[in-house]
Amino acid sequence: MARIVVVEDETDLQEVLRYNLEQVGHEVLQALRGTEALNLVREKRPNLVLLDLMLPDMPGTEVCKAIKDNSATRGVPVIMLTAKGEEIDRVVGFELGADDYVIKPFSVRELLLRINAVLRRAESGGDIKEDIVEFGCLKFARDAHRVWVDEALVDLTALEFRLLTTLYDRKNRVQSRGTLLEDVWGMDSSITTRTVDTHVKRLREKLANARDYIETVRGVGYRFVGTPDEAAMH
Repeated sequence: MARIVVVEDETDLQEVLRYNLEQVGHEVLQALRGTEALNLVREKRPNLVLLDLMLPDMPGTEVCKAIKDNSATRGVPVIMLTAKGEEIDRVVGFELGADDYVIKPFSVRELLLRINAVLRRAESGGDIKEDIVEFGCLKFARDAHRVWVDEALVDLTALEFRLLTTLYDRKNRVQSRGTLLEDVWGMDSSITTRTVDTHVKRLREKLANARDYIETVRGVGYRFVGTPDEAAMH
C-alpha cells in the first residue's frame, strides 16, 4: 500500500487518521507542524500527503507550495484538509497544485475513497485504461484526470477538472454560481465571490476550440451545451 504523511496538529484527529489508514494497510508518518512535514516529505518520499491548512508554525498553503516548488517532491500528491470557512486558503491551495481537498468534518469513508482515487492517478502516471468521454473536439478521462482538445493534451488543475466535469455531467442545465460554489469548491453559496467567474474564464481559455461548450447565462450562471453542434451555432 502507500506511505502517507499526515500533517495535522489536532492530536485526536491525527490518531483517528493514523488508525484508519493503517487499518487498510497504509504506512503512516505523522507531523504536527509544517516544518516537520517538509522534512518528512524530503527524507521519506511518501506516496501522498494529507495536509491540514491550519498549522501552528506556518500555513498549510506554504507547505503545499514548498512541496510543489521542489523538483524532488513536486510529484507527491497533496490532499488538503480544510474547515468550512477557509474558502480563500482552499482556492490558493489549488492554485499551488494541491490534488484534492476534503472539508472538515468529514467521514473517514469519504476520505479513504478520495485518497484511493488520488493514489490511483499518481501510480498510473495518467495511463489508466478506461472509457474516454468524447464531446465534439473535447475528450477527458475521469480517473486519469486528463483532458484533450483536438487531440492535444490540456493541462488543467484539479479544481479546473472538477469544474469541467461537474458542468459536463449537468449539460444542458443551467448551474448557478451558488450551486457551483457549493458543489465544486465546497463553499457557502451565500458568500459573494468572483471565484467562479475567474475560474470559468481561465478554464475556457485553456479549452481553446472547446471553450464555447461552456455558455454564460447572464444573471444566473453557466451551462454546458447539450450538443457540440449547439455551440457551433453561436
